[in-house]
Amino acid sequence: MSNNKNASADQDTSEAAPEEEMTFVSHLVELRDRLLRVVLAVVLIFLGLFYFANDLYTLLAGPLTRHLPEGSSMIAIDVASPFLTPFKLTLVLSIFLCMPYILHQVWRFVAPGLYRHERRMAMPLLFSSTVLFYLGMAFAYFVVFPLVFGFFTSVTPTDVAVMTDISKYLDFVLTLFFAFGFAFEIPIFTVVLVWMGVTTPEKLRAKRSYVIVGAFVVGMLLTPPDVISQTLLAIPMWILFELGIVFSRLYVPKRDKEDDIYYEEEPEEHDIGGAAVSTATAGATTATTSTAADIESELVEDYERMSEAEMDDELDRIDDEMDDLDEEFEKEQEQQGDMLDLEDEFEESDESDEDDQEDKEKDK
Repeated sequence: MSNNKNASADQDTSEAAPEEEMTFVSHLVELRDRLLRVVLAVVLIFLGLFYFANDLYTLLAGPLTRHLPEGSSMIAIDVASPFLTPFKLTLVLSIFLCMPYILHQVWRFVAPGLYRHERRMAMPLLFSSTVLFYLGMAFAYFVVFPLVFGFFTSVTPTDVAVMTDISKYLDFVLTLFFAFGFAFEIPIFTVVLVWMGVTTPEKLRAKRSYVIVGAFVVGMLLTPPDVISQTLLAIPMWILFELGIVFSRLYVPKRDKEDDIYYEEEPEEHDIGGAAVSTATAGATTATTSTAADIESELVEDYERMSEAEMDDELDRIDDEMDDLDEEFEKEQEQQGDMLDLEDEFEESDESDEDDQEDKEKDK
């Protein structure tokens, strides 16, 4: 029977190893399948939109063309720009439109490794992050672009014709789209930090001044070098930060009751005279804490400020004690020096004795 049990155990362990290996391989296969699904979805959307690529670019250039002077138009400097620029716009737009499906595939891949409370938290975050990113892009298109392009065209010198390159314009607006899209994710970042226990709403509120300065710095780095777009990015970031603090109150982590009981009942050990003394109950710990507080309050009440004469006497006493310690230290150094001298003399006498013995042996 024992041999059969050992054989079955060996068989189970031999089957467990390839099963774990297959589990890892299956994860890789699942990752590959989901990436292929994402790529296929983006390609399908791209193929459906490519026929309308020029119309999409015309729609995107609307905020600029509406503010161009009469007789001005956009130009294409490079030879392939009339084809590649709408192509690039359609591809990026396909990725933007496919973002909910991409996040869904990421969620389906990650969800099996999460706890139940993490799953409940992740779904609202994924949905809200997608909506906020789209809101940031819409804010940039409908609010920021008209103001920025209207300002740029209004300050153009009289002898300069405004003719913007289509590829430069696309790079400009994509930069703003990404900047405002990620800036509108600030509430998500705030809620996640509070939910993970990294910080608290009170600490974030105390750092408000630093956040405001940081918002303008980020706006300076992510937007073109003009004050309008920088301000239009920094102010929403600040407002979204305040909204994130408000909503993060709902996700403040709560300590487990078992942890509270553990910390209350955990005995404390104190080393007094080489013996370990432990407070076994929470009541004794509370009593010790209250006693220490009473002693501290009594010491504060008995404290009296010293006069200048008393302070001078105390300093003189400390100086005398330091002088005494210096003298004792010097005496110890002298004693150590004497001991070293004695050791040297003993070594020299031993060496002389050895030399005498060697001479006697030679004489013999």
